[in-house]
Amino acid sequence: MSLLAQHRHPGLNLGHTDPETHRQAEETLFGFWVFLMSDLVLFALLFATYAFMLGATDGGPGPRDVFELSSAALETGILLLSSLTMGMASIAMKYDEPPSRLYGWLVVTLLLGLVFLGLEARDFAKMVSEDATPQRSGWLSSFYALVSTHGLHVAAGCVWLILSIVQLAVFGLRSEVKLRIMRLSLFWHLLDVVWIFIFSVVYLGGLA
Repeated sequence: MSLLAQHRHPGLNLGHTDPETHRQAEETLFGFWVFLMSDLVLFALLFATYAFMLGATDGGPGPRDVFELSSAALETGILLLSSLTMGMASIAMKYDEPPSRLYGWLVVTLLLGLVFLGLEARDFAKMVSEDATPQRSGWLSSFYALVSTHGLHVAAGCVWLILSIVQLAVFGLRSEVKLRIMRLSLFWHLLDVVWIFIFSVVYLGGLA
């Protein structure tokens, strides 16, 4: 079998490029998947609360009054692009490409995450200026709880990205650093999946 064929492995793994770290990752990533599934339970509860509160506007503004689909669509595009760049970072790490490529993809992912947070903060500020605050109604409370929880997760992911970049610079591509980046990648992709549901259920559903 050719060397190139040996290096072709589907999915997020290191395969023959780093067999020892690949072996360690099996148990580590399984445990992290369990954590991610528990995190999904939290979001499921927030989605259920939002659905229950959808009509509880108490005479205040509703989705059609405060949502800007163009802004939400832009945020969706940015977050999906960040998922692509995170995937490219994983590929660069897996195939032991020049460190500059891994650095570059991680930095681009970080910048896209920060842009997403900035746009979301702008949306929140606009809603507050229009008296669409969390205490205004049950629907607004559930909206802020759901979307802000996702935003806090993205912020945590950005901090994790910064720490990963620093660790990469200090320690290089050691097994521990690779495992952390692999877990970060799973975490980041999950946030993108959750946002797709938010965009579909909250924004598109609210304006339907």
